[in-house]
Amino acid sequence: MTRNIYTGKVVTLNIDSVQLPNGETVDLETIRHPGAAAVVPLKEDGTVILIRQFRHAAGGFIYEIPAGKLHPGEDPLSCALRELEEEVGYRASSFELLSSIFTAPGFADEVIHLYQATGLTKGRQQLDRDEVLEVIEMPLSEAVAKIEDGTIRDAKTIIGLQTVHIRAHRQ
Repeated sequence: MTRNIYTGKVVTLNIDSVQLPNGETVDLETIRHPGAAAVVPLKEDGTVILIRQFRHAAGGFIYEIPAGKLHPGEDPLSCALRELEEEVGYRASSFELLSSIFTAPGFADEVIHLYQATGLTKGRQQLDRDEVLEVIEMPLSEAVAKIEDGTIRDAKTIIGLQTVHIRAHRQ
């Protein structure tokens, strides 16, 4: 049984009565989210394109890879294409799925589909009203160093950048 507590623009909060595999029945608070796509834009010279975006919940500006929420019924790749151009003003000729990750499976069903984008060409940035950000370009190695020194703390960004970094060093 599910009881809805709140439905907003981004999330829905429910209390779900769930029978666990051990036979126990418990009430669990569950956040339902439509999912998202995120992109590690990688230039031919090894430069990555990040954003430094204002995030109220994080208490200020943080470094992130471009990302956005899926529209109802939207394919994650379509979302990735859209967000890459809208947030940083680039298009890509190639997208590769890196992983699909749960953000907080203890209480939320959100899945973010992480892509690497290559073959970048300039497009047109079109920010939403609530997007306050600056586009930052840096070598992939510098971005990884910013993970190590604690400057980059966003989970999807860390996973995306580290996955691209690991793959680049395997070749």
